[in-house]
Amino acid sequence: MSATREFVEITAKSVLNRVTGMPFHWSINPYRGCSHACVFCYARRTHWFMDEDGVNEWSSRIFVKANAPVVLRQELARPAWKRELVALGTATDPYQPIEGRYRITRRILEALRDFRTPVSIVTRSPLILRDLDVLTDMARRVEVTVCVSIATTDPDLARQIEPTVAPPAQRLRTVEALAASGVRTGVLLAPVLPALTDRREDLAAVIEAAGQAGASFVGHRVLYLGDVTRDAFLRFLAARYPDLVPHYRQMYRGQYAPPAYEKRIKHLVDGEQARIGGPQAPRYLRPPEEPKQLDLF
Repeated sequence: MSATREFVEITAKSVLNRVTGMPFHWSINPYRGCSHACVFCYARRTHWFMDEDGVNEWSSRIFVKANAPVVLRQELARPAWKRELVALGTATDPYQPIEGRYRITRRILEALRDFRTPVSIVTRSPLILRDLDVLTDMARRVEVTVCVSIATTDPDLARQIEPTVAPPAQRLRTVEALAASGVRTGVLLAPVLPALTDRREDLAAVIEAAGQAGASFVGHRVLYLGDVTRDAFLRFLAARYPDLVPHYRQMYRGQYAPPAYEKRIKHLVDGEQARIGGPQAPRYLRPPEEPKQLDLF
């Protein structure tokens, strides 16, 4: 991972992306690339689409859609817009650190609020609390759901797989603050990493912590190794857990974990969820995910 970061402002012609193959039909991604540098991020391949290096430069060369809020308001004002659910942050975290300077996500939320458009946000960042005023105001008008991603409660492992992300405990405090403010908030246990975070006690720790923080639900997703991400993740394993490389090569002959493994993880998560109590995740958060069908731009 590069020690320096380059931020490239680009002009977006459209901001609302039509999505196929998912329960929601629209997505918005204010940025391309993500300084969180998560080794498992499936969206790394979007750099590859632009002839960029998704392995080495995913977190160091970030594209910023500086005009996104203006374009979005134009799109939302069209008579054809039906105020359908919009998923914010399907490819890159809308609250990665550069958002602190650009405030694009905040202005996008203000536009969605003004046009009474429901939103689901996925983030790993406590920076979302900066926009608590907008979120609470918005929640009085339309459906608002925030999903805070937490793959593990182990801070050391979290630092390895999510090098620049806030520690799990801080993210759980974010869940608590959002929930206490009346914003429907849950935890996305993702990704589940075979042989690293998939023991029953590992999954239970996240689910229990989410419940204690006041989460309304817990969803989960198993690791997906598509193009580019496979290279980045196997490089990480070779450096940190070389004994696991043969296991992953055997297990991930394709992009997805075997169906039997997916089923076992679902059984474990559902079992712990039932034991601890609480509602299930919304339908648009339930596995299996099909990231290859998402319009990530």
